[in-house]
This record gives sequence, C-alpha cells and structure tokens, in this order.
Amino acid sequence: MKPIIYQFFPRWFTNDNPNPVHGGTMRQNGCGKLNDIDDKLLAKLRDLGATHVWPTGVIEHATCTDFSQYGIAPCNPHVVKGQAGSPYAIRDYYDISPELAVDVPHRMKEFEALVQRIHNTGLKIVLDFVPNHVARQYHSDAAPAGVSDLGRDDDKGMFFSPTNNFYYITGEPFRPSGVDLGSGDNRYDEFPARATGNDCFTASPSACDWYETIKLNYGIDPWNGSRHFEPIPPTWHKMLAILLFWAAKGVDAFRCDMAHMVPVEFWHWAIAAVKSHYPAIRFIAEIYDPALYHSYIHYGGFDYLYDKVTLYDTLFAIIRGQAPASRLTACWQSVDDIRDHMLNFLENHDELRIASPQFAGNAIVARPAAVVSATISRAPFMLYAGQELGETGTDAEGYSGPDGRTTIFDYWSVPSLRAWNNGGRWDARALTREQRALRSFYRTLLRLCNSNPALQRGSMFDLMWVNGDTLDGGHDLYAYLRHDQRTGQAVLVIANFSGSDRSVSVRIPGHAFDCLNLPTGSATVTDLLHSAAQSSTVSLSPDCLVPATVPAHDALILDIKSNN
Repeated sequence: MKPIIYQFFPRWFTNDNPNPVHGGTMRQNGCGKLNDIDDKLLAKLRDLGATHVWPTGVIEHATCTDFSQYGIAPCNPHVVKGQAGSPYAIRDYYDISPELAVDVPHRMKEFEALVQRIHNTGLKIVLDFVPNHVARQYHSDAAPAGVSDLGRDDDKGMFFSPTNNFYYITGEPFRPSGVDLGSGDNRYDEFPARATGNDCFTASPSACDWYETIKLNYGIDPWNGSRHFEPIPPTWHKMLAILLFWAAKGVDAFRCDMAHMVPVEFWHWAIAAVKSHYPAIRFIAEIYDPALYHSYIHYGGFDYLYDKVTLYDTLFAIIRGQAPASRLTACWQSVDDIRDHMLNFLENHDELRIASPQFAGNAIVARPAAVVSATISRAPFMLYAGQELGETGTDAEGYSGPDGRTTIFDYWSVPSLRAWNNGGRWDARALTREQRALRSFYRTLLRLCNSNPALQRGSMFDLMWVNGDTLDGGHDLYAYLRHDQRTGQAVLVIANFSGSDRSVSVRIPGHAFDCLNLPTGSATVTDLLHSAAQSSTVSLSPDCLVPATVPAHDALILDIKSNN
C-alpha cells in the first residue's frame, strides 16, 4: 500500500458556522468535535483515496477557553497564541483537547470511539507527537498513576543538568520582548525563566519566537554541545511512556513534530522500543535539514521524512515560474537511495494554500505538480483538507491574518469545507463547478495511486535526458515512466506546467526497455487521469516516440498495455 494521508484540524474541519468573527471565542465561532467525524465523513475520505487520516491538534494544548468547570485549570492568556491556542503548545501529553469533546469528562472515550470508527472504515490514524517543546503551563492531570510530571523533579538552580526536563535561565525572570505578560493577579510570572521551544536559550525571546513553549532537555548541553545519554536521561523515559500510551490506544502512526530538533540517538532508542511492542506502527519525521535525512532513517528508525526542502520547494518554484521543470531530475536524484522514505505534499498547515494570492492564486495551476508529487515514487503523499476544493486561505481569522494559510491558532470555519459539509451531507451539491472538477481530479489521482500497480509499487525511469529536443528542453514539461515488474504494468507520466496545451512526442530510449523489461511491439495507450480520454495505438521499440497532447496546467498518466 502507498500511504495517502488526509490531514485536517478537527477544530475547523466540521465547523459549519457561516459567520465566524475575527478573533472570536469558541462560544462565538464554534468548534468541530471528534464525534462529528462520523462514518459518513470517513467513508467519503476513503472514497477520495485516503488510506490514513491525520486529525491534527487532538492532544490537549494551551487555550484561552476556560474549562475549569471540568476540573481543568485555565491557561494564562498571555502565553497562548490566539483564542484557540497552538496545537503544538502541549498542555497534557496524556489527554484529549476538551474543546473537541461533546461530553468533556469523557473526552478520551470519544477519541477511542473515533479510532474505532477510523479502523472500521478501513483507514488508519496518524497522531501528532510533539517531542521538542511543551506549553509554558504544562501540567498533566490525566497521566497514569506513578508518572512524574515534566519538570517536577528538576534542579531549577542549574541551566543544564542531564537529569532535568527543562533548561533554566538561572536568576532571571521570563520577560519576552514585545509580549504583554499582563498585570496584577492576571500577570504571567515565571522564575527562573525556561528556554523557549525554538532553541532560544535566553529569558527574553521575541514575539516572533515560540515564546508560548518551553524547550525539552534530551541531555544535550547547548553551550558546548556535549551529549549526556548514559545513563538514559529522564526525559527519554517520559517521552517513550507517552508514545506507548497512545500506541496502546490503537494509533497507527506518529507524525513527529520538528523531529530534527531532538537528538537522533533518542529516536534510535525510542522507535525501536515502541516497535518491539507494536511492529506495524509507523513514524513520520517533520525534518528540514537534508544533511540529517540518512541518519534519521537508517539510524533513527523513521519510516518517512517530510520532503519539504527537496521536492516541495522545487515544485513551489516551478509553479511560480521561478525554476524549470527539468530541475525535478536533480531533485529526485538528491534523495534517490531514500526516496521511498520521503513524504510528499503540496500543502499542510505550515505551508501556503496553493490558491492563495501569496502562492499561485489558482488551484488549477498546481495539477501537474500534484501528479508529480503523488506519482514520482512509491513514497506516501499527503493532502491537506480543502486542498482538493481550492481553498484560498484568505480569511483574517484572528491571531492569524490573511496570510495564505488556514489558521492553527483560532476558532474558525473554512469556506470551501462548509460548502462540502452542506449540513452534514458531505456531498457536492453546494460546491461550485470548479470545486467539483478539482475534487474529481484529486479523487482520480489518489485512487490511481493504489489501484494501479505501476504507481503503487513500480520503478521510476526519468525520461528527460533523452527528450531535450522533444520536451522544450524541460522548461515546462516533465516526463517519466513507472513500471511494475510483477504485473508488467507500465505508465507514462507527462506533466505540463505551462498555461497552454502542448503537443509532444516522448522518446522512450532502449535503456528503459532494458532496465524495466518493457515489451516491444503494438501497444494501446490510454490516459487514466481524464474520463473523456481516448485510447490510441503505438508501436513500442527502443527510441520510439509516443505522441500526446497535454492540456495546460495538467498532466497525463498514460497506461501502456501490450497488444501482443
């Protein structure tokens, strides 16, 4: 199976409030619930082609919403970003965010029921694991008996100790620059200050830093880089216990936030320990340093890594006309030996919406990039909720302004998803013609990834090196083969990043026949991506030319079937 991950924020995914207000509270703007993610919706996601769902922001995090009536201590709003708060400022690693529950005292049961529904639909669930930092007011009131809270046993008089969970700026209060900490009884006080999550080891992080979070100590002294891993630091044991807790709930994979900010030695130890109990579980690393890719896979034990710096950034530049399509060859070559371990995507909660003015302004222009990202290898592909509907990310939600992204800090509802929701029907009736067409495109593409053996598990053969004269020198066009030796299935992918239809003839060299064991002779060529496509007959032989017309901002996935 080629994993197809559908990411969404439960907070806004099912929220159908048509009139959210800027910076609104949960009472004003509403909030989606885990119970809203019902069998009908999950069946729709599976029909779209998803194999995994990633409900983001499920674990309890800091928020301005008051749940004290349920015995949950309120957060100081001066160290919370937005009304809803960042899902990456974890308040309690052992609990579910109360805002996502219908029956707050039984919120864990609602999560467990969601996991069961996901599995009953034939899907798997990915859960966030945030190992690098926690909320300023971290405290677990749901931890199992005998679990010591983070920081409880720390020596706060030491900047660094391998037995501490946090780093302390000794003798100094927390005083972030440009951040109002309040006054009087409502003031947030922290003494001594603790280091901030984005490796800011001062008492005065800026408003642009992750000032609402505290950096966790895995045994590395940041002043001299010395590593203190023997004996195993207490933080390691506590984080492993958290992973095992959620694995026991039936979680199928962990998406590990900012994994490269945690030492690879921890991952080597922890992933092996988790897999010794749950061998089928998978680990995905959010990682932005290509120099660390190999070590985090081969030594750390990760199954998949974000391919942000290589494939995503390259496609971003091609879509915006800042790089030729031919640059994709160097891109895949740079990770050739590990490319099946890369997680491909065009959108997620950190990146710009394709249709936003800050990116492309129109979701259609990214269709060829979506085809390449989903089919260039056996690697997983991730789709962000609303991407398949052309969501523009132009709302000014509150803490997040009109920045081309969908907010992770505010209570909100998303226009394109409200239309698809359509009163809980989750149908196409309220979608525009353009939205229906785009969703149909993604549905066909994603379903092909696991229904076509060549795309699911086949080898890839880049055709650009022999097509400089036929594919405009690789400026707007890109082509490659995928072939499955087991079934003999072969497809030819041609992507057109330009704004005009292009008639091409793609050369297939003799070397491709040798490497992929392609048949020669008469073959029928059929486009699998477009419903109105016509079949044609070609004669396959070394250095033959396969003619095709590729629509503007689109791609062809040509099934090649021998007639012999």
